[in-house]
Amino acid sequence: MTCEHDEASCEDVLAEVWLFLDNECNQDRRAALQEHLDECGSCLEHYGLEEHLKELLHRKCGGEHAPSDLRERLRSSIRETVLRQADVTVERGPDGTSVEVRAKKRTSSAD
Repeated sequence: MTCEHDEASCEDVLAEVWLFLDNECNQDRRAALQEHLDECGSCLEHYGLEEHLKELLHRKCGGEHAPSDLRERLRSSIRETVLRQADVTVERGPDGTSVEVRAKKRTSSAD
Protein backbone atom coordinates (compact mmCIF):
# COMPACT_ATOMS: atom_id res chain seq x y z
CA MET A 1 0.00 0.00 0.00
CA THR A 2 1.28 3.47 -0.81
CA CYS A 3 0.07 6.84 0.39
CA GLU A 4 -1.71 9.06 -2.10
CA HIS A 5 -2.23 11.78 0.54
CA ASP A 6 0.03 14.71 1.21
CA GLU A 7 2.30 14.70 4.24
CA ALA A 8 0.15 17.28 6.06
CA SER A 9 -2.96 15.09 5.92
CA CYS A 10 -0.95 12.15 7.27
CA GLU A 11 0.28 14.35 10.14
CA ASP A 12 -3.31 15.34 10.90
CA VAL A 13 -4.45 11.72 10.94
CA LEU A 14 -1.56 10.60 13.15
CA ALA A 15 -2.21 13.50 15.53
CA GLU A 16 -5.76 12.21 15.97
CA VAL A 17 -5.04 8.48 16.09
CA TRP A 18 -5.61 8.30 19.87
CA LEU A 19 -8.97 10.06 19.51
CA PHE A 20 -9.83 7.44 16.90
CA LEU A 21 -8.67 4.59 19.14
CA ASP A 22 -10.64 5.92 22.09
CA ASN A 23 -13.79 6.61 20.02
CA GLU A 24 -13.61 10.27 21.04
CA CYS A 25 -14.18 11.86 17.64
CA ASN A 26 -17.51 12.44 15.93
CA GLN A 27 -18.79 9.98 13.35
CA ASP A 28 -17.90 12.15 10.34
CA ARG A 29 -14.31 12.62 11.49
CA ARG A 30 -14.05 8.94 12.42
CA ALA A 31 -15.18 7.96 8.91
CA ALA A 32 -12.63 10.33 7.34
CA LEU A 33 -9.85 8.94 9.54
CA GLN A 34 -10.87 5.36 8.76
CA GLU A 35 -10.86 6.10 5.03
CA HIS A 36 -7.36 7.58 5.27
CA LEU A 37 -6.11 4.60 7.29
CA ASP A 38 -7.62 2.20 4.75
CA GLU A 39 -5.77 3.94 1.92
CA CYS A 40 -2.44 4.85 3.55
CA GLY A 41 -0.08 2.02 4.41
CA SER A 42 2.33 4.07 6.53
CA CYS A 43 -0.46 5.61 8.61
CA LEU A 44 -2.12 2.22 9.00
CA GLU A 45 1.18 0.76 10.22
CA HIS A 46 1.56 3.60 12.75
CA TYR A 47 -2.07 3.13 13.82
CA GLY A 48 -1.37 -0.58 14.38
CA LEU A 49 1.57 0.23 16.64
CA GLU A 50 -0.53 2.71 18.63
CA GLU A 51 -3.35 0.17 18.91
CA HIS A 52 -0.96 -2.47 20.25
CA LEU A 53 0.52 0.04 22.69
CA LYS A 54 -2.94 0.93 23.96
CA GLU A 55 -3.81 -2.75 24.43
CA LEU A 56 -0.52 -3.36 26.27
CA LEU A 57 -1.08 -0.38 28.56
CA HIS A 58 -4.59 -1.58 29.30
CA ARG A 59 -3.41 -5.09 30.12
CA LYS A 60 -0.47 -4.01 32.28
CA CYS A 61 -1.92 -0.91 33.93
CA GLY A 62 -5.68 -1.40 33.74
CA GLY A 63 -7.48 -0.65 36.97
CA GLU A 64 -4.42 0.55 38.83
CA HIS A 65 -4.37 4.06 40.22
CA ALA A 66 -1.35 6.24 40.75
CA PRO A 67 -0.32 6.58 44.41
CA SER A 68 -1.85 9.63 46.08
CA ASP A 69 1.56 11.26 46.69
CA LEU A 70 2.39 10.98 42.97
CA ARG A 71 -0.98 12.49 42.02
CA GLU A 72 -0.41 15.38 44.44
CA ARG A 73 3.11 16.02 43.08
CA LEU A 74 1.70 16.06 39.53
CA ARG A 75 -1.08 18.46 40.52
CA SER A 76 1.45 20.72 42.22
CA SER A 77 3.76 20.67 39.21
CA ILE A 78 0.88 21.46 36.83
CA ARG A 79 -0.30 24.26 39.11
CA GLU A 80 3.20 25.82 39.22
CA THR A 81 3.54 25.60 35.43
CA VAL A 82 0.16 27.26 34.89
CA LEU A 83 1.00 30.03 37.34
CA ARG A 84 4.35 30.68 35.64
CA GLN A 85 2.74 30.87 32.21
CA ALA A 86 -0.39 32.82 33.12
CA ASP A 87 -1.65 35.90 34.86
CA VAL A 88 -3.81 34.50 37.66
CA THR A 89 -6.28 36.47 39.80
CA VAL A 90 -7.86 34.81 42.83
CA GLU A 91 -10.71 36.59 44.62
CA ARG A 92 -12.48 35.33 47.70
CA GLY A 93 -15.94 36.69 48.36
CA PRO A 94 -19.16 35.78 50.12
CA ASP A 95 -20.18 33.57 47.20
CA GLY A 96 -16.95 31.55 47.25
CA THR A 97 -13.65 31.73 45.46
CA SER A 98 -13.27 33.04 41.94
CA VAL A 99 -10.19 32.31 39.85
CA GLU A 100 -9.42 34.08 36.59
CA VAL A 101 -6.55 32.90 34.38
CA ARG A 102 -5.24 34.90 31.44
CA ALA A 103 -2.28 34.00 29.28
CA LYS A 104 0.69 36.28 29.83
CA LYS A 105 1.76 38.34 26.90
CA ARG A 106 5.05 37.04 25.65
CA THR A 107 7.69 39.57 24.85
CA SER A 108 10.65 38.70 22.73
CA SER A 109 13.99 40.27 23.37
CA ALA A 110 16.33 41.02 20.52
CA ASP A 111 19.57 40.51 22.42
